[in-house]
Amino acid sequence: MNAIVAVCSDWGIGYGGELLVHSKVDMHRFVELTMGGTVVMGRRTLESFPGGPLKGRRNVVVTHNPGELPRGVVGVVSPAGALDAVAADDPNKVWLIGGESVYRALLPHCSHVYVTKFDVEKPADAFFPNLDEDPAWHVESTEPGGTTKSCIPFTFVTYETGGLPPVLSLR
Repeated sequence: MNAIVAVCSDWGIGYGGELLVHSKVDMHRFVELTMGGTVVMGRRTLESFPGGPLKGRRNVVVTHNPGELPRGVVGVVSPAGALDAVAADDPNKVWLIGGESVYRALLPHCSHVYVTKFDVEKPADAFFPNLDEDPAWHVESTEPGGTTKSCIPFTFVTYETGGLPPVLSLR
């Protein structure tokens, strides 16, 4: 399984259920990488999508109320249930997409994390573990991303696990 996330300099990922930075280039990359695969997320992440479940992908959602999900969405009641739901999928096509608690619970099952790093700090109430401070992860590649419309520079960084269990601190 892979994770994909957009973070600010302090590894903040959201505030009030919203992304901290918006970038068409980042969104295009997200679609390009996840299309045709399976996306695993929490209920609030699903609810943050204006168009509902992501089209062209199998949507697996961790929620206490799987019966209340839109038609076609696979609902599970725990992160372990999500792992069971994707067990038969090609692990290279399974994408962990948030939010914070789902990332924390399932990141140890990921082999790669695709991070868009925005060079800015904004108020945040949700964070991704700082992979730069975790000895279980190392940078596999870095690519220039560009600059958002609001002049925020960003890079694409791919992390790979070195086989050690991740240290999942939130800051």
